[in-house]
Amino acid sequence: MLLSKFVKEKRNAAKLTQPKLAEKAGVGLRFIRELEQGKQTLRMDKVNQVLHLFGYETGAVPLNRKLLTEEKG
Repeated sequence: MLLSKFVKEKRNAAKLTQPKLAEKAGVGLRFIRELEQGKQTLRMDKVNQVLHLFGYETGAVPLNRKLLTEEKG
């Protein structure tokens, strides 16, 4: 799932507006908007500030999980 969609879904599930999420996470409203719009370059520390509100953080993920699974088998 894309990070932008994930954050938007979590925000909506928590019944938070973008301004309220920005306030709670300690980031700017513009950052939340750019995050939810899928901007390609974002500060990872700020992304983690937002994700921590939902009990998550960023991490390394394989680009092609199917290929990785085939290599193990």
